[in-house]
Amino acid sequence: MKKQDMNRDWLATARTLSQALPYLQRYSGAIAVIKLGGHAMGSDEAMEEFARDVVLMRQVGVNPVIVHGGGPMINAMLERLEIKSEFVDGKRVTDAATVEVVEMVLSGIVNKRIVQAINGQGGKAVGLSGKDANLMICDQTDPNLGFVGTPSEMNPDLLHELFANDTIPVIAPLGAGRNGETFNVNGDTAAGAIAAALNADRLLLLTDVAGVKDGSGDVITELKAQQIRDLIADGTIAGGMIPKTETALYAIEGGVRAVVILDGRAPHACLLELYTEHGAGSLIRAD
Repeated sequence: MKKQDMNRDWLATARTLSQALPYLQRYSGAIAVIKLGGHAMGSDEAMEEFARDVVLMRQVGVNPVIVHGGGPMINAMLERLEIKSEFVDGKRVTDAATVEVVEMVLSGIVNKRIVQAINGQGGKAVGLSGKDANLMICDQTDPNLGFVGTPSEMNPDLLHELFANDTIPVIAPLGAGRNGETFNVNGDTAAGAIAAALNADRLLLLTDVAGVKDGSGDVITELKAQQIRDLIADGTIAGGMIPKTETALYAIEGGVRAVVILDGRAPHACLLELYTEHGAGSLIRAD
């Protein structure tokens, strides 16, 4: 590379860092809960990039918390073990055999893959589930669905201890029942409950769409809570976006400063959201 080209590259890097400085200062010491799912978990390359970004966030003073899903991996393991699933109103019934597989896949295969990826990039991650230290106590969501839980009591003290030791928690969405049960919890729901319990500065919901869209199909870059309610009521927000936006509302009502629904397929999506002026996806705030 010619010296002139190198100078241009260094100048561009310096400008980028200078522009990012106010955001680096703003989020120093902040807590950012990231729900990892979809494309960002799909390939080794995507996982490596995500892990590198998370490590960078920790190094510049953010306390990231990763909450992950793993539906496709659970489906594959159930099929391999020839465990058939029943559905009620389109929702999987999680019986005793199924919840054992769910725990094995989420707390084992999926969780440790993410932990290993972060540690491989120089971070210090530890894998947990909502059962550890009674982080997430759940009640049964619906008797017809079996071992599916809704968080009802949160105990985040362990997470604060991990922050103090520069450790990145990676959490599988499983909760402890009051009578020793294990409950499967929707990943978005778990992330929202954890973010609220931590009074997080940001909850980032990574998905496979660009954000919340209006009636014309364009991404709405910033919304207030009441706008979300109105868009759900008139049918503009529909399908799989409803539970994500409902999670956003729950988190904001619980004290989270802002929730962002963003495209996990976009390179460095989390860094763009936190450290650039235009951000990424749809940012949702309280009214």
